[in-house]
Amino acid sequence: MDLTLTEDQRTIQATARELLSARAAVAGARAVAGDPAGYSTQVWKEMAELGWPGLALPEEYGGVGLGFLELCLVVEELGRARVPSPFLPTVACCGMPILRHGTDSQRSEWLGAIARGQVFTYVTDTDTSAQIAAERSADGLVLNGTALFVPYAGAADRLVVAARDGDDTIAVVVDTASPGLDLQRLDVVGDPANRVRFEHVSVPGDQVLGAGAAEAIGAYGIAATCAEMVGGAQGVLDMTVAYAREREQFGKPIGAFQAVQHHCANMAIDVLSARLAAYEAIWRLGSGLDADMELAMAKSWVSEAYLRVCALGHQVHGAIGFTAEHGLHHYFEHAFASALAFGDADRHTEQVARKLGI
Repeated sequence: MDLTLTEDQRTIQATARELLSARAAVAGARAVAGDPAGYSTQVWKEMAELGWPGLALPEEYGGVGLGFLELCLVVEELGRARVPSPFLPTVACCGMPILRHGTDSQRSEWLGAIARGQVFTYVTDTDTSAQIAAERSADGLVLNGTALFVPYAGAADRLVVAARDGDDTIAVVVDTASPGLDLQRLDVVGDPANRVRFEHVSVPGDQVLGAGAAEAIGAYGIAATCAEMVGGAQGVLDMTVAYAREREQFGKPIGAFQAVQHHCANMAIDVLSARLAAYEAIWRLGSGLDADMELAMAKSWVSEAYLRVCALGHQVHGAIGFTAEHGLHHYFEHAFASALAFGDADRHTEQVARKLGI
């Protein structure tokens, strides 16, 4: 099996790595920790100018016309540089479901907005402890309920909301300026998140996406989150190997000691296995194939592999890795938050077992 990236894919990866590595000092988790937006709006603007939000969107909607794998290459580099950004929720969790399950008019309006750099985010019952109820009205729906831990909601122009309509789950697009919508920033580990409260929020009927959109939020979200975690694990491995080569104890680099060598080797094994699991799921999903089993396997494995890599990275770095001046603990925070996103490892391990018929 040839897993080599194409020349165009390598170019996208290299461009993303170059830009994000150069911007990490000003756009990294530490730098934007106190920023009200929770991310660098300047870097987001640069990403939009490069066309990244439209990578997987058709040209007719202002996109580049590539695929979901190319999108995830950028997501992986965001994780590697640990640059907080609304890219993943906007493009993967909102853009892809709209592309797959929206009407022509919905795609024209909302995908064009995403390609231009507007911020979207999502509300799902699996990821945000959401209990959003939809009631039918004369001209659409009325939403009531509260969602916790909605990423980047404070910066979003629109929300793609999974809501309960009787026994069904539907997805609707909601303007964040809608009357009755209240957002409160939460003090959380990882990227910025909000509590979102819906109090009789009216949604026109033409803002309801087609069947399957609610499930697509989770599927694309899991795949992209796995790519971001793989990038984060790679970033931790890179900094740990560099530190092991440079840090000296007893007159020689600590990388000369077998215990440190084995820590780094185990980290590299976890990074490679996580990448293979993630990209199998990404490829199947992007190709329109059934990917439920692969997504569950990837989320279960990558979540725990990223945490293991961070733990071993701290073992090698020692106390310096816990200081505010060092970036390692920001990766660890991201690993914890990402492991919980769209269901933790235990939840997805149970899903694999069910797929096996046991």
